[in-house]
Amino acid sequence: MYKKLTIVGLSALLLLVVAGCGNKPEAAPAANAGAAGSETVTGAGGNNASAANAEATASPTASADTAAPTAAPTPEAKQSQTIDVYYTDPEQSDLVAAKAEISFADDTEKYTAAYQALQTSTSEQQVPLWSKIELLKLDFKDGQVTLNIHKPDEAQLGAGGEALAISALAKTFFQFDDVKSLDVLVDGEQVESLMGHVDLEHPMTRDNSGL
Repeated sequence: MYKKLTIVGLSALLLLVVAGCGNKPEAAPAANAGAAGSETVTGAGGNNASAANAEATASPTASADTAAPTAAPTPEAKQSQTIDVYYTDPEQSDLVAAKAEISFADDTEKYTAAYQALQTSTSEQQVPLWSKIELLKLDFKDGQVTLNIHKPDEAQLGAGGEALAISALAKTFFQFDDVKSLDVLVDGEQVESLMGHVDLEHPMTRDNSGL
């Protein structure tokens, strides 16, 4: 009878052991592995966001660097005009008219070019009376041309030559309708006579210059 009780007790003990093994919890490393995987995914997403932000920040700078440069201002177009220029003959007995073409962008440049035309000639029969007289500055305002000149000693003429020079200057400049008066300064000063023989008006007009 004692032997049967012993067998029954052992059997009950085995059943308890088997039941305990079936309810054993899962190992922890599996949960830890899942957490690690989750962290890896989150880290990759953060890197992508940082790269996108960096690209967005750099984009305006790149656009500014590649902007087209500002175009340089276009030079003012010049126009041409054929004018009458007055010289004298080799004997300085009278005025001789000739044609000359000048180029200019504004009025000041136009009248400067007219004076320069008085200084040169392409013919031996047309002697320039102003060739040795240097133009220091020319201004044009309110219809008046003001010439500031420098006259060296070698530019001195006699009474007849001086009268022809003043007349040549007046005829050349008063052909322009916009020119109402003409004033000649020597080294910035008003003088009574250009070369000491003929009175110099300040300013000259079409009326007082004998035109």
